[in-house]
Amino acid sequence: MSKLNLFLGSAIALSSPLALADNVNNYQSFAAFTGLINTPNAETVEKGHGIIGYNNQLAPSAFKARYSNDENGIRYVDGHNFKFSAGLFEGFEIQGMLAAYSIHTNKFIGMNSEIRDLSFNAKYQIPYIPKDWFNVAIGVRDFGGRAKANAYQTYYAVASKELWDFRFSAGFGDSNQPLGQMDGAFAGVEWQVFDWFALQAEHDSEAFNAAARVTVPKEWLYDFGELTLSSRFYSSTDSSEEDTYWAVDFKLPFSDEAKDNYKPVEPAPYVAPVSSKPTAKVKSNGLDFVETAMAPELAQQDKALTVATVKQAPTQTTQKLANSSLNSQVTVLKEALLNDGFENVVVGYNLNTVFVNFENSVFNRNDIDAIGVVLGRIAESVTSANTHFNVQLSKTDIPLIAIQGKVDNYRLFIEQGVSPDLNVQHGKANIPEGVVWAGKAEASPYFKPRVTVSPVLSSAYGTEFGTYDYSLGLRANVDLPLWQGGGINVSAQTGVYETDDYKDNGAFDAYSIQEGLVNATLYQTFKLPYGFYNQTQIGFFKDYFDYKTIINETAWLSPEGRHKVSAKIAYFDYADYRASREYETLTYQYNWVEQDITFHAVAGKYFYGDTGVALESRFWFGDSYVAIYYQDSDAQVAGVAINIPLTPRKDMKVSPIGQLKGSANWRSGVQSQVGTKNVLVFNQGYAPITEINLDRTILKRGRLSSSYIYSNLARMKEAYESYK
Repeated sequence: MSKLNLFLGSAIALSSPLALADNVNNYQSFAAFTGLINTPNAETVEKGHGIIGYNNQLAPSAFKARYSNDENGIRYVDGHNFKFSAGLFEGFEIQGMLAAYSIHTNKFIGMNSEIRDLSFNAKYQIPYIPKDWFNVAIGVRDFGGRAKANAYQTYYAVASKELWDFRFSAGFGDSNQPLGQMDGAFAGVEWQVFDWFALQAEHDSEAFNAAARVTVPKEWLYDFGELTLSSRFYSSTDSSEEDTYWAVDFKLPFSDEAKDNYKPVEPAPYVAPVSSKPTAKVKSNGLDFVETAMAPELAQQDKALTVATVKQAPTQTTQKLANSSLNSQVTVLKEALLNDGFENVVVGYNLNTVFVNFENSVFNRNDIDAIGVVLGRIAESVTSANTHFNVQLSKTDIPLIAIQGKVDNYRLFIEQGVSPDLNVQHGKANIPEGVVWAGKAEASPYFKPRVTVSPVLSSAYGTEFGTYDYSLGLRANVDLPLWQGGGINVSAQTGVYETDDYKDNGAFDAYSIQEGLVNATLYQTFKLPYGFYNQTQIGFFKDYFDYKTIINETAWLSPEGRHKVSAKIAYFDYADYRASREYETLTYQYNWVEQDITFHAVAGKYFYGDTGVALESRFWFGDSYVAIYYQDSDAQVAGVAINIPLTPRKDMKVSPIGQLKGSANWRSGVQSQVGTKNVLVFNQGYAPITEINLDRTILKRGRLSSSYIYSNLARMKEAYESYK
């Protein structure tokens, strides 16, 4: 019996209507784009999801067929395809594929005809077509670089229509692949027999192909993701080394906290209480230009009005405060915040307002979770009617953001989803007059080391020396806050494993992970008026050589947080010889909070002497993002990067001896030179930084702003409900 007859027989046997699927699933094709086997359909990866895949069907390479007489260039062979797909927004996906005949062969001493290609692909589903009609998508495979060197370059358009448990697709492509795959008309049909099983058949312009796919349900994998096993068990092509090929794909969301996972909530206008005059100014020790966090200093004063002193005061107002139910409620609130792990906690109240100052050291992935928990605790603890709250989030006594609202209204938001009336502003909160403090500031953030452990990676993809070479290390960063805005930061790392080409005398030996102390700096941060911040770091850097360093950065954030401009100047003095390096960069960031996209532009002179610009778009999904970037200095480089947190949503509390946590923003990417000969580019646009910098610790990568908070109210509510 032929394989085609076997396929048809299997289809007939499975044609029973028993337990048919509700809809047709989307799968990653053998060529990385969403589709069938070798051809695409008009669907795309769901927004906020990624697919990592591998298959052993290595398609013919146009580049090798053109420049080599080896037979591997003109037929399908048993090789390696490493694939990645990501849905960046509704109807748009990007894909990357690393195709290789072997993993470790050195092409300079092995066969010159070795297939090894790194390609970038994209597909866009045309909008405004009614879903009950059909879908249309356009796409490109192996985009960028020199046309003659693009081994799999293909442009295509495709339309798809779902009927019952079937999806029919047809399209037209323009391809330079030697066997004619997708070079002309192509078509295919997918049959979703069950939710976990599908059959596919296609004509890819050159041959008829058939495949079967089995999906392991998410429930079997603890809801972490979906695993799909595939087999291309039939093909009519005469140019194939094997009769069958197989694939494995794993789909997972980039973040469970992506905005699309929450029901949108619109903020309501806030009306402040009548008696909201601020108290007298606090002494600034001569630094009049520095905005200090008023609450901790007021609470620490010897003559500060506290719960204990107000009970002894004879005035009518203080007696009202002493007898107020808020007296005991704020004490309960403060204890709850301390139990949550917040630091520098100060709680006070007057007749109509509760004031809270706190620092977040536990929800290190995103301050929005900390704000949500604190506001939820206020709604939980403060039950007096017509009470307002005024909350200030600080960082080592530097005020970052202030939030005002009504307690009753916010409680309705938590219980019934009513739009909360919030007023969110940058900087220092105004403390109402006549505040009584529930004790002094507790849980000081100072002299407690915070240790962050994360992997560090140097890698090379699809080179003449190997399919994937890397040097993997482990870095520990210690941050020790000492005073307001200041502290010590030290980083050290050790190597874990590296491939042969990164070892001594290997091709990438110069870029292997260096062991020992990486940097040690003393830093000082100031909050300046009008939305400006300044940070200076002085210390030691070891970037392949030893440098004495001074780095100064000034940043400005617009009132709503949509625009950020920062200027950084750094000077590195070579410790052993009379030599130095320096860099100066100017960065602009725009935060499109409604779509969770940030745009970045950098220009300047970099550490290794190259001068140029870099453009980047980051597509955020909760606390992760996928970035597409372009650099133009010594060379033109394009790449894709992914940034993910390697720490729980809530870290361990800071103990008297410190805190151990993972990195909240670990990034890795793949890049390739474009527009000319494709050679390796290392350390272009490089500017050494430490774990402590304005973008990460103060501005929270542009996500600590009024516009971001207003856009993520649903997550604030969910954070409290998850951790109360």
